[in-house]
Amino acid sequence: MDIQAALQIAAVIISILLIVLILLQVKGGGLGSLLGGDAGGGIARTRRGLEKTLFQITIIIAVLFLAISIVAVLVFQ
Repeated sequence: MDIQAALQIAAVIISILLIVLILLQVKGGGLGSLLGGDAGGGIARTRRGLEKTLFQITIIIAVLFLAISIVAVLVFQ
């Protein structure tokens, strides 16, 4: 397998993972809304525990996707 095919496969896998992670972070709801809980009626609150970890993983995956996209553009030229 050449580098171009590997970059394309990696980009597709990371993009699907990024979509799933973003959809898990329902705006205003947090992970509690997935189980039927209330978000507190619009009260701002900090991320804790799993929500904070999920948020940080999403940032890391987004940066990784950006890096792979830049490398792919450079390789395909």
